[in-house]
This record gives sequence, C-alpha cells and structure tokens, in this order.
Amino acid sequence: MSAVDELLAQARRELGHRVEPREAAAIQEAGGLLVDIRYAELRERDGTIPGALIIERNELEWRLDPTGAHRAPEATHHTLPIVIICNEGYASSLAALSLRHLGLLHATDLTGGFQAWREAGLGVIGG
Repeated sequence: MSAVDELLAQARRELGHRVEPREAAAIQEAGGLLVDIRYAELRERDGTIPGALIIERNELEWRLDPTGAHRAPEATHHTLPIVIICNEGYASSLAALSLRHLGLLHATDLTGGFQAWREAGLGVIGG
C-alpha cells in the first residue's frame, strides 16, 4: 500500500461514519453545511449542489474555523454538522479529518463525492 493510501485509510478510520448522498441532503435540510471543495473547472464541467458552500481546498481550514478572522459567515460554531464534498470522495476524507483536528466535531465527508450525489439523482445546478 502506498503512503498516501495508508494516510487515506487512517483518515477514514478516524472519521468513522461517512455519509451517503441522501444522508448529506438530510443534513443540509436540517441546517448543516455541505461544502464543495472541488476546483472551478470541475464545478463548471459538472455543476454544483444547490445551497452548497463553495470553498476550494486550499482555503478550507481558514474559512471554516469558527474562531478565525477569515471564517465564512456560515462557520458559526464547532458543533455545526459539516459534510465535505470533493469529486469522488478521496480528498474530502483528508479535508474532513483536518477540520476535526480544528475542533469541528461533526465534520465528515460524502462517500463517492459529487459524482455519487449526481448518480443518486439529487439536485445539481449547471454542468
């Protein structure tokens, strides 16, 4: 197993439960955040999830730290449910674990990423 594969496996062990598309939609409906970390080219090609907060990966920790000066207005507290979404569900696992290390207790990621959301027939804008 490569080092990055081991890192991913470790991140997923630490995260525990990851969410499926319909569970992510329910979290959003209940007031949680869906955060799309895909880069612009993928969002332009495939579309976006209605209501998802767009934060590219390189800004994620700064924008979601509730104690930070550069936080997004939506990053209100450490117990906010947050689902990180990448394209296929790999980078999002590493990103969600990083948020957990910042104290965001309910950060997780979407199994299968944006592609799984779209395949589940859930809403997409554009693409």
